[in-house]
Amino acid sequence: METIAATLASPVILFFVLGLLAAFARSDLNIPEAVAKGLSIYLMIAIGLKGGVEVSKSGFTPDLLLAALAGIALSFLLPFIAFALLTRFAGLSRVNAAAVSAHYGSVSVVTYVTATEILTRQGLGPAGYMVAVLALMETPAIITGLLLARRNEKAGGGASGLWHEVLLNASVVLLIGSFVIGLIAGAPGFEPIRPLFDGLFRGLLCIFLLDMGLIAGRRLIDTRALTARAATLGVVLPLLNGTAGTIIGTLIGLDVASAAALGILAASASYIAVPAAMRLALPEADPGLYLSMSLGVTFPFNIILGIPLFAMLAQSLG
Repeated sequence: METIAATLASPVILFFVLGLLAAFARSDLNIPEAVAKGLSIYLMIAIGLKGGVEVSKSGFTPDLLLAALAGIALSFLLPFIAFALLTRFAGLSRVNAAAVSAHYGSVSVVTYVTATEILTRQGLGPAGYMVAVLALMETPAIITGLLLARRNEKAGGGASGLWHEVLLNASVVLLIGSFVIGLIAGAPGFEPIRPLFDGLFRGLLCIFLLDMGLIAGRRLIDTRALTARAATLGVVLPLLNGTAGTIIGTLIGLDVASAAALGILAASASYIAVPAAMRLALPEADPGLYLSMSLGVTFPFNIILGIPLFAMLAQSLG
């Protein structure tokens, strides 16, 4: 309870809650789209750089390899569980269930960034190589989702267009690219730019989460595609996935913070890379459904309750 209370008292979380409340009250508060996009780019560069710098200090270790393999396996396999629940419990069509399930195998960069900030403040900073795991977990779930939908290669703009969209998505390029830059530059190279990418990080994250709260709240108000059963799975799936990720992280020998981070990654749901890929490959799937579940239900749950829950689970297992 102390961990949950500390999380809820964090300015990062409180700004997200402020955005939610403003949206529910139908306030005209709004973050300009250009500012929000700029903040997204900044956050991905910052987390990638810092992760690369951390790996440059520790070097490539067996833990990194094990965490990467575990992350890829989770990303590829978790959509199968989501698909079964979405079709049998929520009654979704095959195409919609496949599109939604891809979101629940991939990851949310903002959820991870927020979790890293909160865990670090509690003395549980994850290993820097977990950023590489994050980047590796974005794509396998998309492949699984397309397999579940049984789409042929000619649909949705062609296989080459799909792979271009997936592998060269802005978030993937920024995360991997900035990670490599941080790895090459190391701590000495990062020091001159530390005031920008470390000193301002927490304040800019607060503004970004204020915007995310506004978006999530308005998605919940405006959507008509989200049924009670689908909304329920928006909470059940991160609980199942996050528990599995935390247990696996512990079993392969990760430290407590990194096991918690793997659980949080498994619990998160993509609302950037996967929606872009689904629009290309499965245009008949309902964006209102998969965005409402991932952004309107799962994201707030993870930000407010999921992060402390998986941290406590990792501590208990550890």
